[in-house]
Amino acid sequence: MKEIRVGIIGCGKIGEFHASALLNIKGCRLVAACNHTEGKLKRFCDKYKLTGYLDPVEMIKKEKLHAVTICTPHPTHAELTIKCANAGCHVLVEKPLAVSIEECDAMIEAGERNHVLIGTLVQRRNYLPCLRIRKAIDDGKIGRPVLGEVVMLGWRSPEYYRSDPWRGTWRGEGGGVLVSQASHQIDLLNWYMGEIEAVYGCYRNYNHPEIEVEDSAVAVIRYRGGGMATLLASNSQNPALYGRVHIFGSNGASVGVKTDGGQMFIAGVTKITEPPVLDLWTVKGEENRLDEYIKEDSDFFAKIDQMLYFHERHLENFINSIKGEEKLIADAQSGRATVEVCQAIYSITKTNGGVWLSSEHKRR
Repeated sequence: MKEIRVGIIGCGKIGEFHASALLNIKGCRLVAACNHTEGKLKRFCDKYKLTGYLDPVEMIKKEKLHAVTICTPHPTHAELTIKCANAGCHVLVEKPLAVSIEECDAMIEAGERNHVLIGTLVQRRNYLPCLRIRKAIDDGKIGRPVLGEVVMLGWRSPEYYRSDPWRGTWRGEGGGVLVSQASHQIDLLNWYMGEIEAVYGCYRNYNHPEIEVEDSAVAVIRYRGGGMATLLASNSQNPALYGRVHIFGSNGASVGVKTDGGQMFIAGVTKITEPPVLDLWTVKGEENRLDEYIKEDSDFFAKIDQMLYFHERHLENFINSIKGEEKLIADAQSGRATVEVCQAIYSITKTNGGVWLSSEHKRR
């Protein structure tokens, strides 16, 4: 397969990121876009010189597409993914993968049945400090991950929720701070800690009366390998503070990354104001290297297109995975794990229940 023909579904803010990134990736060709409204579709296609479609399956068939990326509101992800997989197309889905475990399983099944890749786009996995933590775990530098911590303290204004009619609603977004903002940090936590065994948590809305969904949530997660983690996420902190993921190992060593700092990034609205850097590193023999790593991370961040590079790398990995040259950095199972945490917290709070036990039919 010499050239991967790609289409984009969803011509909003995130679709702009995908289009700009795909145009910079060798070995693929962005040829078409699909949207449910004609006006936005025409503007998008005129800008990027693409052929426009209102139906994704028609786009796949007429353009002979190998792959699509899905950039639509969360509750539409599952239906679109399954349609595209059934049409024989590889699919990369913006986070979150879907809004329920059941939808995730249906998407995974469609990918397996049609022998196509289903991936999820969580670009923070490509941050240098995040990759450094993953390598430290793989190399046994912290022993076994036994404790984890996610803290994501941000702010979303009323204007943010008014920017798109689907934001801040259960039907349109599938949730609040958990699925829309903290899903990146939850993904990293699961990537480092392993397979989920049980979750306890709850959510609240403290200072966003204009929305239906949560602006704050807490949880405790237990992992099958014996590890435990805590989660604190909020969009009720003004001004915004930071997002971080810390991992503590069985040998006493600790590693951590500040993924976000200062003004929280909003796609298509604001820019990343602070570089992602390690903020915790007590690996034996490397205790004094934290400042060195921070400088490396910061210098690298200053040299790249900060808004596009990490999306480009993720999309490039997807293209290369289709060609058989790389393994997906984040497959549908990874996306499912994040949805499982969010769904557990939502279900427990809504039913006033106890601990969420991971489903016995969880796919391995």
